[in-house]
Amino acid sequence: MPAQRVFALPRQQSLLLPAVLNPFALEARLTRREKIKCFLQGLVLVPLRSILMVLVLMVLWPVSALITFKRPLKEDVKPMTGWRRFLCRTVMVLLGRLYFFAMGFRVVVKGRQASSAEAPILAVAPHSTFFDAIVCIEAGLPSTVSRTETLDTPIFGRFLRCLQPVLVSRKDPDSRKNTILKISERAKSGGRWPQILIFPEGTCTNRSCLITFKQGAFVPGVPVQPVLLRYPNKLAIPQSRDSLSLREEKPASDPKEEQDQDTVTWTWQGPKAKTLLLRTLCQLYTTVEIEFLPPHIPTEDEQKNPNKFAQAVRSVMAESLRLPITDHTFEDCRLMISAGELTLPMEAGLVEFTKISRKLDLKWDNVKKELENFATIACSCKGGRIGIQEFASFLKLPISPVLQELFALFDRDGDGTIDFREYVIGVTVLCRPANTEEVIQTAFKLFDTDEDNSITREEFACLLRSALGVCDLNVSTLFNEIDADASGHITYDEFRSFALTHPEYAKLFTTYIELQRFQGLQGQGPDLDNFSQCCTTASPNDHQEDSSSDKKDD
Repeated sequence: MPAQRVFALPRQQSLLLPAVLNPFALEARLTRREKIKCFLQGLVLVPLRSILMVLVLMVLWPVSALITFKRPLKEDVKPMTGWRRFLCRTVMVLLGRLYFFAMGFRVVVKGRQASSAEAPILAVAPHSTFFDAIVCIEAGLPSTVSRTETLDTPIFGRFLRCLQPVLVSRKDPDSRKNTILKISERAKSGGRWPQILIFPEGTCTNRSCLITFKQGAFVPGVPVQPVLLRYPNKLAIPQSRDSLSLREEKPASDPKEEQDQDTVTWTWQGPKAKTLLLRTLCQLYTTVEIEFLPPHIPTEDEQKNPNKFAQAVRSVMAESLRLPITDHTFEDCRLMISAGELTLPMEAGLVEFTKISRKLDLKWDNVKKELENFATIACSCKGGRIGIQEFASFLKLPISPVLQELFALFDRDGDGTIDFREYVIGVTVLCRPANTEEVIQTAFKLFDTDEDNSITREEFACLLRSALGVCDLNVSTLFNEIDADASGHITYDEFRSFALTHPEYAKLFTTYIELQRFQGLQGQGPDLDNFSQCCTTASPNDHQEDSSSDKKDD
């Protein structure tokens, strides 16, 4: 058996799959027994709780209107003092607790909340539902970061104004910069402003891990108090590599799974908000645990580096929650939406954007463009993953040892398919670095056997047949695509233009060269006899007939 060639590019451990594949999905299927139970309980609980919630809101709105009377409509320039602040910290907090009690929430608080002087910022995680607003009530109504449009919401907009939020405007291009400045100003006010409560993850997850923390809460460089949220009444169904195999082995009629259902988690792939609200109101009670950890005082290095500060706080919270951490972020959610619009499964867009963008120096627009390229290949594949057949069809080439090795370089986990994450890494790490001017010039010279600065159809077919070891290879479709002006021959400018927009071919070419060198080291040498035979057996009608594989759309 011939020796196996070792890949020249070793796998980077830092680019391996995350512990949790999709933190934005939740399976929440109710059994027939659970549906009957919810229906019977809901007949009594939903009307009763709805009446209580309306009664609380009827008191809540006039109190909040009184507190915000003659206050700025948009953003406060001075903190509330005197009777306004007293009403916020007592009456509004009491009414907020009554509101969540009417919804059936049972709150368990652990630890001690630090004062505004000790920790001006509260970092709350994991963020998984709109019910997480309950932590604002238990923390004494600290300020939050909210969109400007939210203040226009009936009733709740007036209530939100009582929190004196830091507002973010989508219409202002400098909004992000101004928001960070306002957070820093309030955090360094010496306790004059209320504490600022921030969900640093920036989006909702299924609580199976902690994703990337945004840096906004950590830019001021002041002490931050981590706050943990738990919903112990639920049964988490994280999509991790280990849990997937365990779930397959577990029987479908597991009694625990029937008793404990998650009715609160609001993710990108899961039940809608109205469904979750109705299911929660149908429960006898819903438990939420809020735990205040000791404030994290940043080191001098962390004060200068908000990213390192954020990672340190996340590590402390993940250790207390016993959860893994991943580099997913809100941009992954945007890619999920884009994947759905491209008729791919939504989870196909997940790449751990924070890690990929940092290590590969890619912006969101670059990754979005690669997703569109990936969709042209994978839209017809089951599960949004590319197999060897689709890979060969995209390159308009037959399956050969050279193409199989290139496919193996893309297929990082060795499962026989290429997902979008592997595709992005492969194109960026393997193909684009190989697509240099020198490689393009060398490839053109190899094709141009008569050195007349152009490649004929016969020259093009001859080398490809030899490189791929396929004597009856039809390359008309690929040749015509490169031959932009349909002149019957390929100039260097046409060859270069095609190569720059199709970096996969550059890596295919360098892989072929590496295989030739490897065979030479093994004493096998290049197969010159096959080269001659393939050139002499070229079909004269090669440019007139297309093989069935060439007719597939790109």
